[in-house]
Amino acid sequence: MNLRRDVFQAIADPTRRAILLLVASQAMTAGAIAANFETARPTVSKHLQILTECDLLEQEQYGREIYYRLNPEKMKEIASFIEPFRKMWDDRFNQLETIMKQIQSKKSE
Repeated sequence: MNLRRDVFQAIADPTRRAILLLVASQAMTAGAIAANFETARPTVSKHLQILTECDLLEQEQYGREIYYRLNPEKMKEIASFIEPFRKMWDDRFNQLETIMKQIQSKKSE
């Protein structure tokens, strides 16, 4: 039985978020990714495995090297899920700003 990992649990880890940022602009090998961290390469490999299992990263093999690249479609799914929450918080902050301006103008009177 092959269970998929939860994508939000995967991106909750700061190292995995850093890996996503690294490969966002270009595909990289595991070794090139690991060179950016002060942790053991097997630890980075585990992070890569989790991100791949969540479909956040895709693997492409060129000769003996495996390159990891960002899966933009999965990132779009995450953004689509988060967007209503972003809008809700923007609306709430705008309401708070309006209230704060009203309080400030009453103090100035």
